[in-house]
Amino acid sequence: MSSHADLGVSGKKTGTWFEEVATPYYAFTEAGFQVVFASPRGGEAPIDHLSLRAPFTTANTDRFLDDAAGMRAIRETTALAAVDHGDFDALFFPGGYGLLWDLAADSRVIRMVEHALAADTPVAMVCHAPGILRDVKAPNGKPYVAGRTVTGFSNTEDDELDLSRHLLFSLEDDLTLRGADFSRAAANWQPHVVQDGPLITGQNPASAPVIAKTLLARLA
Repeated sequence: MSSHADLGVSGKKTGTWFEEVATPYYAFTEAGFQVVFASPRGGEAPIDHLSLRAPFTTANTDRFLDDAAGMRAIRETTALAAVDHGDFDALFFPGGYGLLWDLAADSRVIRMVEHALAADTPVAMVCHAPGILRDVKAPNGKPYVAGRTVTGFSNTEDDELDLSRHLLFSLEDDLTLRGADFSRAAANWQPHVVQDGPLITGQNPASAPVIAKTLLARLA
């Protein structure tokens, strides 16, 4: 999860998108997996306030708000420096705008993703989280996404929210420039998930339940 709460200099607040935490969390735990929440700074990970309001809430976000253990996990995330990715069966990155300012430029996160993918460990990223792939390299030193099919929050979805001008970079443009075949749903806000080897990417919040099921199928 991101530790970043500010949307550039816009004055707007951001963080992680709540649905992309809540729905995968219950999918993973109900399948018998232990989930460890981590963030660059550790401690409380900010949640995008917009994702706490209708019409963006879901049955799982409501359930999570009443889940004392889940809420405590978000307030007390483990610092990424204390996490050994080799201890885990998979890595999952929920989205939200905050990570464009920290996770996407965090050398520890980038190395973690590179090592996991090289070891064929599943890595799933949804919404803006595929922005982390911008600087992820394959073992041959080339961009990992070159020649691979990926998805993520599209330019048209950013534009529809009138937030493109506040962002550090466009994940769609940057991944395309690095040779990715960027795939998107036929219409904004529709669920869309792509799997290419151990990498699983999802386009938007509606993709959260689908990407969780896809990752569980890969683990199975």
